[in-house]
This record gives sequence, structure tokens and C-alpha cells, in this order.
Amino acid sequence: MTYIVRTTQLTKTYMGKEVVSNVNMNIKKGEIYGFLGPNGAGKTTIMRMITNLVKPTGGEIDLFGEKLTNHSYHLLGRMGTIIEYPIFYEKLTAKKNLELHCEYMGFHESKAIDEALDLVHLKNVDDKLVKDFSLGMKQRLGIARAIVTKPELLILDEPINGLDPVGIKEIRDLFKLLSAEYGVTILVSSHILGEIEQIADTIGVINQGKLIEEVAMEQIREKNTEFIEFVTNDCRKSVFVLEHILKITNFRVIDNRLIRVYDSSVPQSEITKTFVLNDIIIESIHKKNSSLEDHFLTLLNGGGISA
Repeated sequence: MTYIVRTTQLTKTYMGKEVVSNVNMNIKKGEIYGFLGPNGAGKTTIMRMITNLVKPTGGEIDLFGEKLTNHSYHLLGRMGTIIEYPIFYEKLTAKKNLELHCEYMGFHESKAIDEALDLVHLKNVDDKLVKDFSLGMKQRLGIARAIVTKPELLILDEPINGLDPVGIKEIRDLFKLLSAEYGVTILVSSHILGEIEQIADTIGVINQGKLIEEVAMEQIREKNTEFIEFVTNDCRKSVFVLEHILKITNFRVIDNRLIRVYDSSVPQSEITKTFVLNDIIIESIHKKNSSLEDHFLTLLNGGGISA
């Protein structure tokens, strides 16, 4: 198995505080690796270290089978990145921005710029200056700049920020295409867990600077379980009914109105009837499957790790 990115005991300390602690990541060639974690968990810091923008305090990074050093310029030339908010020459056009980027990278392929703009569906902007772009258009241009030199590795920090639902789907399809058809390896972070769930082959979950899980999405899907979701007017009373009358213990209280029941031995109709007989108002009932979001929240909360 070929790994494009591997970190060993990767650590970063700022002002005496360890913000990344002994992280061991393993990203396989051609896969989409979804990087998840709360704000401030350390995702961006790790991405900055992989791209040599920030120097580790400890540990090592291997890219394409080679150790990353201060002089690994040839390795950095094989990747495309968006780290935080993309910055452009605002008084130039999209095409001119990409031309300057290609010149800086020493990449000379005349059709590549038009191809990149087409791939991100950024059309009819030949004469428009970047300063007049919307946030979504700038985000598309950032992705175009990341892919224009045809990198082997893409590192994308929240790349769908500012995109509308149509734009998000287009970029999702683009990532799948780059991975499946061109063998591009993609490390992508996003706070939209549903999007990561649809594209990722592997997820890494980080919290408080520590990588708490690295797992194939297929394994999470195999663990998916059905549950019944109730929205009621009285959560405390609902819990009493579930535990003491229906003898159900496999349930989870999500908030003061929402309860998920995982015990399939008691029919939904029986739970509903018992709630009604005990003067509990049911505002909605849905049968659902557990998702990446459920898995993520369980890791952060149910797993004894504070978000």
C-alpha cells in the first residue's frame, strides 16, 4: 500500500501550549481523506505543517515517501492547497491570477488554466476583476488555483465555504472525479459533515490537538444502525416512560426535546401509544439511520472527550 502523507508523533507547541500532540496520520494514494474536528482542534495547524508553512516542534512528516525538510521544494511542487481563506491579486482577472500562479510554480501548459476554470464552473469572467467576485466565486477560484498545476496531492481547508448548494454539489463531484479518474489524493477539512460523508474514503477525527480516530468510511457505514427519533414536549417525562414503563435502556437524549430510541424490540406503535397514554405530546416521529455526524458527536462526547 502506497501512502502519500504520513505523520509520526507530529507535535506543535505555541507559547508553551501544545496545540498538536503526537499525531500519526496515514493518507493513502488516490483516496479522499476527510479531516474532522471542532474549531481550534488543530486541523489547520496540521495542514500548515504538511505544507511547510509552519515548522513542527516535534515528530516527522513524510510526503510521497520522502521526509519533509526545510529544503523539500520539489515535494511542495507536487501539491495544490487552500489553507484558510484564499488570497488573490484583487485588481486582476481570474485568468491572470492563475497565469501568475503557474509562472511562479514553473508550470507551463497553455490549456491548463481554461481547463481548471471550466472544472470549477467559473465561466464568463474573462474581463471581471477578482475584487468584484462573490465569496463563492473566490472560493471556486481558490480551488481552480489549487488544481491548475495538476498536483498529485490536494490539501483543502474548508474549500466549500461560501458556496451555494448547487456549487457544493459541483465541487463534491469534482473531488470524486479527481480522485477516481486522475488518482489525485485529497486531504479535505469541512464543518459540513454530510458532505464529508458523501465523498471521503477515510476520516480522521481530531480534538484538542489529538487524533482520536482514523477509520475507513466503509467501517462507519457498516456500523450504521436504525433508530426512531421522537420530538416531544416533555423530555424528562419521556425518559421516565422509556425506562420505567417500556423498560427501554438503549436510547439517547439529544436535547430537551429530541430523543433517539435504538431498541428495535419494542415497536414504534407501542412507544407512541405509551407516550400518548402518559400525556406526552409527540410533535414528530422519524425512522432514521445513524450518520457520520452521529459517529463524530459520539466520539467527541460519548467517548469521554469534551468538545
